[in-house]
Amino acid sequence: MSESIRLYLDEDAQRTALVRALRARQFDVLTANEAGQVGVTDAEQLSYAAWQRHTIFTFNRGDFIQLHTKYMQQNQSHAGIIVSDQLEIGVITRRLLRLLDNRSGEDMQNWLEFLSNWR
Repeated sequence: MSESIRLYLDEDAQRTALVRALRARQFDVLTANEAGQVGVTDAEQLSYAAWQRHTIFTFNRGDFIQLHTKYMQQNQSHAGIIVSDQLEIGVITRRLLRLLDNRSGEDMQNWLEFLSNWR
């Protein structure tokens, strides 16, 4: 069996209702607040998530698309990036659960995923 995606929610994405919904379904979720990573740069967020082998979930599309490109150009590895627009929490939760049920941690390795693909 493939390893489930382990999620790291950055500072902007760490919504309490989302964390509760994911944990209620037994997904491994870590928030920036829990990790003591509040106030650090996006690059530091991604580095931390990669070190912890967590796929990062963020609303900060532009910066994380650039960081993904930089990582790939420099042959650096990360555990995946999921970017989303800021939508209603129910919409985000449904899409994220659909993604988590259909992708593994291995699938997400060095992958940039747009949550909008999971309607």
